[in-house]
Amino acid sequence: MKVAMVSEHASPLAALGGADAGGQNVHVLELSSALADMGHQVTVWTRRDDDALPDTVPARPGVVIRHVDAGPARPVPKDELVPYLPAFTRALEDAWSADPPDVVHGHFWMSGMVALAAAAGRIPVVQTFHALGSVKRRHQGTDDTSPDGRVRAELAVARQVDRVLATCTDEVFELARMGAPRRRMTVVPCGVDTTTFTPDGPAAPRGDRPRLVSLGRLVRRKGVDEVIEAMRRLPAAELVIAGGEGPGDDGRGDPDVARLRECARRAGVADRVHFTGPMARTDVPALLRSADAVVCVPWYEPFGIVPLEAMACGRPVVASAVGGIQDTVVDQVTGLLVPPRRPDALATALRDLLASPTMGAAYGIAGRDRVLARYDWERVAAATAQVYDDVLATRRRRDPLAAVSETAGVQR
Repeated sequence: MKVAMVSEHASPLAALGGADAGGQNVHVLELSSALADMGHQVTVWTRRDDDALPDTVPARPGVVIRHVDAGPARPVPKDELVPYLPAFTRALEDAWSADPPDVVHGHFWMSGMVALAAAAGRIPVVQTFHALGSVKRRHQGTDDTSPDGRVRAELAVARQVDRVLATCTDEVFELARMGAPRRRMTVVPCGVDTTTFTPDGPAAPRGDRPRLVSLGRLVRRKGVDEVIEAMRRLPAAELVIAGGEGPGDDGRGDPDVARLRECARRAGVADRVHFTGPMARTDVPALLRSADAVVCVPWYEPFGIVPLEAMACGRPVVASAVGGIQDTVVDQVTGLLVPPRRPDALATALRDLLASPTMGAAYGIAGRDRVLARYDWERVAAATAQVYDDVLATRRRRDPLAAVSETAGVQR
């Protein structure tokens, strides 16, 4: 099967940890790779944000990245990309008219708009939103920088695509509340590389203090400020914060890092809070293995890759009870769930966990087992491919002439 992944702002080649580079980038690359392992041919279409990028980059056998000229060839915040979507659409229309894929998979709402327009009803479209504007606006209020009309566009996409792949049960609820048809939703979670993220392997160097690790984007809504505030009540612990996009090894030059450093100074814990700056994916498992607990407490989270990666490494997780985290982290089994934006409750949970290494070890073992049973990329890719097959079969039933044409083409 030829699969076209459309990921307008989240390139699989992007360095992680910046404001617009996170779980979606990982998801697109890992899902594409797992589908390729099943024998499918995957092309990922993403916007060119650097003049030096070639038109085509082979990512691995069976996966090709195609860079589309749509807007300036430089980084542009994703919330400012709407004016360039017509150019992106025209590029896909031209490419797909000459060599159409069997199925298109849009990632994020703008990719869904582009995919539907370029497919023009001729090619089935599957959609993964990764985040919903209605949820973002609810939690961020006036700080939300999403373009006007995002929520209406998401609903239009959800109603027009052949299938929505929701990453968690909470997203199904949110989409249904918006008015999206429940019958065209299937829950397929994000996954984790269980051969890279494993309890076995080297751990990052550390001292004698209990170590907490926070990993990912450092924007305000990710809740790292609350983790630092909780450190007031954990005088024996250290906190390692990995992420950001500053040019220095420790993230200096990144305004989010500057905000968090000031937060640590005001809390009186600056000597126990350490910043790694941007971190290569290859270094992440070792950092996670070095943690006594991995902390992930966003205000909201459509899914959340980091808790899965920590669980795959056999580490206990303390996370906020929001979004997809409520599906992945089982409270008092693989970790502890706390209310978002509550540093006092977070500190209590962390204090209890750090006081009982046996409990932490048990959570880590259970977390690894849960990931292997539900969230390895082979399972996620198989479930995704099943959806592709379903929508193609539905199209054939609706258009018998197309099915005959396809069969005749195979016979010829």
